[in-house]
Amino acid sequence: MFSKKLEFSFCHQLPERSFFFKGKQFPVCARCTGIHIGYLSFPIFLFSFFTLNLWLSLFIMLPTIIDGLTQAFSNWESTNGVRFITGLAAGIGCMSLISIWGKQIGNLILSLT
Repeated sequence: MFSKKLEFSFCHQLPERSFFFKGKQFPVCARCTGIHIGYLSFPIFLFSFFTLNLWLSLFIMLPTIIDGLTQAFSNWESTNGVRFITGLAAGIGCMSLISIWGKQIGNLILSLT
């Protein structure tokens, strides 16, 4: 009924682009692993323990975009370490952006009431 292997639309899940633990392949590639781990930073931004401005949040996402596009449109292959680090930066940048926008929307709602 259900496939044992999870399918992700944006993740290649190629063995050479994935991490393995105890002989089992992660369900996502190294870049997506970094992105998902970066998502764990959300409470840090949400509760203002640490903040990044809008431009820095966008800037730290740039290496992931560059790495992904260069791999997609050239013969260059990055390593899993590079994929993981750039993915981690993208996940952190994304959570910072969501926090910034969420706080702005919240403030706007409060100012209207």
